Amino acid sequence: MDNDLRFEPVTAERWDDFETLFGPQGAFYNCWCVALRLPHAVRTKMAADERKAHMRERIKAGPPPGILCYAEGAPVAWVQVGPRHDVSQFNSPRTVSRPLEEGDAHDPSIWAVSCFFLLPKLRGKGMSHRLLAGAIDHARRQGARLLEACPIDHVKQSKSVTLCIGSTAIFDAAGFETIARRKDGRPLMRLELRA
Repeated sequence: MDNDLRFEPVTAERWDDFETLFGPQGAFYNCWCVALRLPHAVRTKMAADERKAHMRERIKAGPPPGILCYAEGAPVAWVQVGPRHDVSQFNSPRTVSRPLEEGDAHDPSIWAVSCFFLLPKLRGKGMSHRLLAGAIDHARRQGARLLEACPIDHVKQSKSVTLCIGSTAIFDAAGFETIARRKDGRPLMRLELRA
C-alpha cells in the first residue's frame, strides 16, 4: 500500500469519501474538522450533525479545504491544508498559531497545514510524513508561497489523538523552520515554497 498512495483535493464530488473516512464519530470526537474553523463557544454548542453539515457546506462552497489520501482506491487519510484565512481560529490573537505578522492572516499566498486524520490502523507507521509531503505538493501546485504549521513537540506515543495537529518531528524532517515559540512545546513553523 505504501507505494500506492494518491492525493486528491476534497470537493463536493468527494464528500462521500470524506464522510466514509471520518466515520460515525466524525474523526475525533465528532469534530468533523471544524475546530479551527469555528470559535470554541460556537463549536461546542453544535450537535455533531451540525458540525458535519457545516463542513459539508464548506467543502461544497470550495475551494477545497484540504486533501484526501487514497490507498487501493479507498480514502485512508485527510490533511486540512489551505490559505491561512480559511481557518480563522488558527489566526486568533489568543492562539499559539497566530500569524507572525498581522497581514499574514489575509495573505492568500500564506497557507497552513492544520490538521491530520488517518485511519487508526495506519497510525504509528510513518504515514504522517507521507501526508505532509502530499500537503506540501498540493500547496505548491496551488501557488502558495509559504506553508505554516503549529505542531506539538512531544506526545507519549505516536498514535496519540493530539497528533491531529502533527508532531514537530515530521515538520522538521520536511524542512520547516521554527519562526516563533509562544508556548513551550508548540512552535510556529514555516516552509518557504518558492523564492
